[in-house]
Amino acid sequence: MDQSEAGRRRALWALGALALAGSLGSLAGDAVRSSSRAPGAAPARHGRRKAHPRVAPPPAGWTAHALKARHQPVRSLHDLAPAAPRNAIALTIDDGPHPEWTPRMLDLLAEHEVSATFSLIGLQVQRYPRLAERIVQAGHQLCNHTMHHPIPFNRLSAGRVKAEITEAQRRISDATGVHPRFFRSPGGSWSRQVVRAAGDHGMIPIDWDVDPRDWSRPGTRRIAQSMLACRPGAILLCHDGGGDRSETLKALRTVIPRLKHRGMAFVAL
Repeated sequence: MDQSEAGRRRALWALGALALAGSLGSLAGDAVRSSSRAPGAAPARHGRRKAHPRVAPPPAGWTAHALKARHQPVRSLHDLAPAAPRNAIALTIDDGPHPEWTPRMLDLLAEHEVSATFSLIGLQVQRYPRLAERIVQAGHQLCNHTMHHPIPFNRLSAGRVKAEITEAQRRISDATGVHPRFFRSPGGSWSRQVVRAAGDHGMIPIDWDVDPRDWSRPGTRRIAQSMLACRPGAILLCHDGGGDRSETLKALRTVIPRLKHRGMAFVAL
């Protein structure tokens, strides 16, 4: 590595890209394994309480993507980690944990050997900490989804945005021993302030590009049709909290095996 390249990397580390790029490195290393790993297997843990992920140096060639994630939310796996399998897709599940629907969702994912990413609301984690821990024990990824899920999130004051993210991070870490490396804004409400606040916690802002609007209960068929239209690299949005999620579960029972039959590989972020 010449001096100019070394100097460039040191400057990027000073900007704070190190933590984000470390997350990307972890994803690329785990992407293929996560598609075949049984969700019931226990994930690597970083200590029982308030653990923080180990940060690795940024892999060569990913610096631009890490910086991009610091300024706008990621909407595709190809933006997040170019080294992920070309046929990879990511299922993200929001607004839990919920005492009825989260266990059913976990059972469904285990049945089909799918790893997913759960966007957790801090208040729900406070109410159901054992469910949050069960998600981790099943091998799924965690994402910070604020403490109270206020909408529109991007119109809150800087202090309120920071408090929502910080408190949720603390609750999730206390309950699971895992410090989330990803953040999703409620309702997909983004702003520079929101992205910056997530970056202050070393988190990558994650959006989506396939939204079946299952939260509105449009019908099992419509949810399934929307998800089946996805392409490789897609980040899919579903919910296990916020109301009756029976339609979502029924749709996923059809969607998951059909997407697998098409050669899609489900990966956790």
